[in-house]
Formats: sequence, structure tokens, C-alpha cells
Amino acid sequence: MSQKTKAEELEALAAARWRVAAVLTAGTLVSYFGFILLVAFDKPLMGKQLAPGLSLGILLGALVIAAAWVLTGIYVLWANNTYDKALHQFRR
Repeated sequence: MSQKTKAEELEALAAARWRVAAVLTAGTLVSYFGFILLVAFDKPLMGKQLAPGLSLGILLGALVIAAAWVLTGIYVLWANNTYDKALHQFRR
């Protein structure tokens, strides 16, 4: 088996970073645009009261914001534990 060159290792690391970013970005876009499409095309559903003062639209809006935080946290954890360590090893 041949050893990977430094350039190949760096390319693989960049590709992994791109894949992670693309998946997390897609998740964010699906949640945001899904919410906006529901607001635009199914107002009765979004206006359904779950509890006094709490509609499904308000709950889903809060969940979209929470999802953005969670997806950002996933990226930060991945970057700190995988990407940054690999980049540090590469620089040695």
C-alpha cells in the first residue's frame, strides 16, 4: 500500500469538511424553508392552538431556531474534535 502524500491528506481533509458543512447547511435550509412553506401554504395548520397562547406555528418557529443552534453545535464539535486535530497533525 502506498502512503498518502501531504497534498492528498489535505485534499481528503478539505473534502470531509465540505461534506460536513454541506449536510449541515442542507439540514438548516430544509428546516427554514419547510417552516416558511408551512406558513405560506398551510396557515390553518400553523394557527392550530396546542395550548392557550401556544400555536403550532410558534412551537415550530422555536424549534427551527433550536435546530439552527444544534446544527451549529454539531459543526463546532466536529471541527474541534476532528478537523482541527487533523489540521494540527498535518502542520507538524
